Amino acid sequence: MNIMRTAMLLAFMTALFMGVGYLIGGSGGMMIAFFVAAAMNLFSYWNSDKMVLRMHNAVEVDERSAPEYYGMVRDLAARAQLPMPKVYLIREDQPNAFATGRNPQNAAVAATTGLLDRLSYDEVAGVMAHELAHVQNRDTLTMTITATIAGAISMLANFAFFFRGNNNNPLGFIGVLVAMIVAPLAAMMVQMAISRTREYAADRRGAEISGSPQSLASALNKIAASAGRLRNDNAERNPATAHMFIINPLSGEKMDNLFSTHPDTQNRIAALMKMQGEFAPQARATPSRSGPWGGNTPSGPRGPWS
Repeated sequence: MNIMRTAMLLAFMTALFMGVGYLIGGSGGMMIAFFVAAAMNLFSYWNSDKMVLRMHNAVEVDERSAPEYYGMVRDLAARAQLPMPKVYLIREDQPNAFATGRNPQNAAVAATTGLLDRLSYDEVAGVMAHELAHVQNRDTLTMTITATIAGAISMLANFAFFFRGNNNNPLGFIGVLVAMIVAPLAAMMVQMAISRTREYAADRRGAEISGSPQSLASALNKIAASAGRLRNDNAERNPATAHMFIINPLSGEKMDNLFSTHPDTQNRIAALMKMQGEFAPQARATPSRSGPWGGNTPSGPRGPWS
């Protein structure tokens, strides 16, 4: 099912990319866009995870540089029976996290320093379990390729303005407007559809991995509150990656449910709280902590678990 979904996604995004090429340069532009899209799909499959991590200036950490954080991910991955992913840290005050990679054997999880500073140990564990759920559900390839190609479509649409006088454009200035407005909007709609359908499943599986739906619900509440007042500059520069995060990182996303890249946070919290009774007898994936982080991370010493 995931292979079919990825194939359908690539086909749609490729067709959209070719459509923008046609609107800009006619049949010649469409053929150029086709070859560019084919190369981009191949490149994205192998390298899109690295590109997304680079976009957000993520730094890989290990057991020496971030022992508490790394050890938490290791314990959660073992509980989920997943291969140990690469672990990254992003110097960003806004609390947030995402997962990427083409399969569980080549996965990576990334958290911001704000997430580690502002959330409790159990809350961070819930967030990272959610991201590992995306890895286990094989959402990460679809998410990452969508982010890469959607960004390319938006970039190509921006170039359309400079080709508005091209005689090969079959629709003239109207075609340019369609390329500039409709194509990025269509790409955004694909991202929203993917993100909104996968988050509930990842919340549930993340709660199962961590053993604490309440901790994940509390984390979602804190992250959503912080996202509205703390700007994430890398996300603002790369909005095509917004759907990858556990909570939308864009400060400008105050639109209604139709245009939301994520399900309503309060609905997600309500669903998790309904699950709390199911998990009360189970042991947590990681012990509850009240002491400080162990060691230093690339951004400096960590503050206490609050």
